[in-house]
Amino acid sequence: MAKNYYDILGVGRDATSEEIKKAFRLIARATHPDANPGDPVAEARFRDAAEAYEVLSDPDRRRRYDRGDTIDLSDLFAGFGGFDDLLRSVFGDSSMFGGGARSRPTRGGDVLVRTEVGLVDAAFGTDVEVTFATMDTCQVCSGTGAEEGHGQTTCPECGGAGSVRMARRSLFGTMMTVGTCPSCRGEGVLVTSPCSACSGIGAVDGERTMTVEVPAGVSSGTRLRISGRGQSGGRYGPPGDLYVEVLVAPDPRFERHDSDLVHRVSIGIAEASLGTRIAIPLIEGGESDLDVPAGTQPETVFRMPGMGVTHLGRRTRGDLHVVVSVAVPRDLSSDEEDALRRWAELRGERTDRPASAG
Repeated sequence: MAKNYYDILGVGRDATSEEIKKAFRLIARATHPDANPGDPVAEARFRDAAEAYEVLSDPDRRRRYDRGDTIDLSDLFAGFGGFDDLLRSVFGDSSMFGGGARSRPTRGGDVLVRTEVGLVDAAFGTDVEVTFATMDTCQVCSGTGAEEGHGQTTCPECGGAGSVRMARRSLFGTMMTVGTCPSCRGEGVLVTSPCSACSGIGAVDGERTMTVEVPAGVSSGTRLRISGRGQSGGRYGPPGDLYVEVLVAPDPRFERHDSDLVHRVSIGIAEASLGTRIAIPLIEGGESDLDVPAGTQPETVFRMPGMGVTHLGRRTRGDLHVVVSVAVPRDLSSDEEDALRRWAELRGERTDRPASAG
């Protein structure tokens, strides 16, 4: 039974040439043998799609196929570059999996450093200096990798293209693929006299110190990315990025919950009963008085709006929450015990221990 090329490509019989080409591109990308090594099912699917495209993309072949004529495809992929030519007609000069264009220069590595700041600096932002080991562009050869006065020469293997065509045997016979040139590693040029300072790499080990802006509102573990300040890419490769991980040191005065702060304070029984005024430390410095009303119960929370940490990326701040606990005295003097017992009698409270037990 003849193959239904329309079904193979998933298009209707009235499909345009562009629709046929688009359908083949999708199938080819998913089933190409280079992307599915050792998968005979994918390879067979790829071959069927290629046959279908070769027939339906040619107006004369398509008319004969629609009439029911027998089409001889025995030499469809014959020849050293026949199959590669088909792919190039669909995907252009660049291969689906690497291309004929020169490979991009190797990008430099990213660098991660950690720095610690106090809670105050995290709340309002600060500048910090970080020092880190890295690969820096060689100053002797300016990153070219070549000894002074020698420069670079065009790679003879790829002719400066950075890529080469290679033949391999497959189900289809001999296929051509395009890959990175092994001699120049895709650069298209060779260094015949390597720089003595960097051995032709174009980069050398070094140490760098730079000032980094820590924005207001960062939390512990926040990573700041400084583009292009990582390791050198060497021979004309772009540099990597610098990542600064910020660690926020604890502050004994406050607990932090996102942009809110919690401050805990303890007052006496009389202060809680009668009311008092207490000084609350502020993260920006100084203090603010807080009125504690009479009858305040243990673990009462008072909210001081806008006294917390700056919201990251905004100008507004979180809140300061003051948690008031009531301290129960342990070691009472005789006078304090007598006064407390009289107070208990007035309140109608029972005290089971006799006075002499104090």
